[in-house]
Amino acid sequence: MKKETAAACLMVCVWPLMMIGQTPIAPANPLHRQYKDGDKLVYQMKAVNENWNYSIMAEGVVKKDASGKFFEEYQWTHMETAGQPMQSAAGDFRQRLTLDPDQNPSAPDLTKVDPKLIGPITDMMTFYVDLWLPNKLGVLKKAGDHFYFRNPMPPSSWADGTRVLVGESAIDFDMTLKAVDTASGTALLEVKHVPPEKSTLPEKAAWMQVPVGTAPNNWMTVAKTPEGKFEAGVGEETFLVEITISLADGRILSATLDNPVKTIARTCDDEALTKCGDPKPHAILRKVEIALQK
Repeated sequence: MKKETAAACLMVCVWPLMMIGQTPIAPANPLHRQYKDGDKLVYQMKAVNENWNYSIMAEGVVKKDASGKFFEEYQWTHMETAGQPMQSAAGDFRQRLTLDPDQNPSAPDLTKVDPKLIGPITDMMTFYVDLWLPNKLGVLKKAGDHFYFRNPMPPSSWADGTRVLVGESAIDFDMTLKAVDTASGTALLEVKHVPPEKSTLPEKAAWMQVPVGTAPNNWMTVAKTPEGKFEAGVGEETFLVEITISLADGRILSATLDNPVKTIARTCDDEALTKCGDPKPHAILRKVEIALQK
């Protein structure tokens, strides 16, 4: 149950959204993003990932692609932990994000990225996808509007096939436009990532079918240990995301993310996970916030 697997779970937010058809955005949509070529955006991200605290800067600029579509390109800099500078090899990596409903989010290539940056990159993508989705659907127009999006795709995998043999997560999206405040010029969006009503995980063993929390299990992992055993876990993962948006141009002003994962883990002698030790409860808790710097 390492922190990088929790971060990898965030990738599930992007893939199913590519299946959504084009949906026109009404002019009254308070979440609509209005881009201006060359605009600069700088966010500070602060995060707590179990026992690890860090901060990092995302320095971005609005650009146009060859077809004239707008996107935001970010460079990650100034990573710190416990107030001390931290080495992170961002290199030439640039993260492309967009709130344009006529474009689909794309998952970044993380194969050559410093592992310390995977959490910030995927968390930033979560904020953008969670705002992009209601823009795409055009379903939240006034304060109190609510929409539940049932994810049509099977669980997504982060397994590498070598060490992590199984790594899967399944979520639905529960979205509410909490407030539209014309006086302050802001809107508040809440997005909950929740387990589907019926489990879609292909549990490998009977003990994995017993709910760890109050909902069906929606998170599962099986990893091979250096000793040739199998470390398996199953549990309930949720996200609570709140995003404050500018009514003037739809940019993200600030956002928070709470990501608890309630799990049990067993060390097993066989890959079928039938000869296992006692279950060990483990709670993963991540908290992330970003704020647009003036």
